[in-house]
Amino acid sequence: MKNRRDFIATTLTAIGAAALHPAVSWTAQAPRRILILGGTGFVGPHQVRRAIERGHQVTIFNRGRSAPGMFGKDVEELAGDRANNLAALKGRKWDAVIDESASGSDAPEWVRRSATLLRDATDHYLFISTRAVYLDWSRVPMTAAAPVLTRENSPVEVGAPLPYGHAKAYAEKEAHRILPGRVTVVRPAIIMGPGDDTDRFTYWPVRVARGGEMIAPGDGSDRVQLIDVRDLVEFNIRLVEDRTIGVFNALGPQLGQPFSELLQRVQRGVGGNARFVWVDPEFLRTSEFGFPGLSIFQTMEGRTAGYSRFDITPELKAGLSFRPTEVTAKDTLDWFRTLPANRQANMLRGLEREPQILAAWKARQGRGV
Repeated sequence: MKNRRDFIATTLTAIGAAALHPAVSWTAQAPRRILILGGTGFVGPHQVRRAIERGHQVTIFNRGRSAPGMFGKDVEELAGDRANNLAALKGRKWDAVIDESASGSDAPEWVRRSATLLRDATDHYLFISTRAVYLDWSRVPMTAAAPVLTRENSPVEVGAPLPYGHAKAYAEKEAHRILPGRVTVVRPAIIMGPGDDTDRFTYWPVRVARGGEMIAPGDGSDRVQLIDVRDLVEFNIRLVEDRTIGVFNALGPQLGQPFSELLQRVQRGVGGNARFVWVDPEFLRTSEFGFPGLSIFQTMEGRTAGYSRFDITPELKAGLSFRPTEVTAKDTLDWFRTLPANRQANMLRGLEREPQILAAWKARQGRGV
């Protein structure tokens, strides 16, 4: 892949071709003026396009470096920098702001700056946070009421940058402090679907489609909760249209699905003759070869017992919905196959280690190769 602009252009083409497959529909609301802080990357294009499809007037604010003009005349683009240049936002008003770009260690400061400037410019500030804000995931079931990270309950070395989870947690606090009663926080799990360049979920439809004997972590009973990017942005727009204030998780299904069911659904979506070999996750984590498919997996015991056992009753009532895993898997694979050959090769290089890991596992189990 030549550069980030090429990647985004390819992604947008695939996104436009992928079926939306909405799980639910709802009555159209009066058009909103929506400011999106970000608008590029993975989530951004999906967010912008869904807002436009719902009839809203969209403005995006970013540095203007990643494929400027990608949305044509449908979207107003404002250029600036959240770290030191918000001038383009001054003197404007919007019905709602969706903040999707504050994610690094500077996230609290970015939110403080934008929320302060926009305090009198909007009635609703939706901040996209993360499941990583929770102190631990030992509660079963987990809910949005679980404790979040602070410097006190999870100390950070003096002078060190805030880790990802801490930064998002403190960014949430800044939004609530500056815009009390006007903030919605959405905490997604790992986000999957067309356009995801992390390979965390993408690994599984790609590998399952190849077929043959393949590694699966655990024994199939550990649960997993994820979120399709299109379901996430659908939820965000629903919350904006209904002006729903509160803190919500964005992941599903309810209380999670067994990992064996996830892989079965992926297989139904992409086809192939994959045969799953269940391998001890600790063996995979300590394997000298490394295993690329563990990013979405956690063992449901101890401090991670509730990692994928969230009770999402409030979220479902607020409009969160999900398309079938089969659809996400197929659309993700279809998108992946549109990528440049060298980008696909990066994924395939990760798969090359699997036979060695399988052989070592079978030898350990006394089964031979």
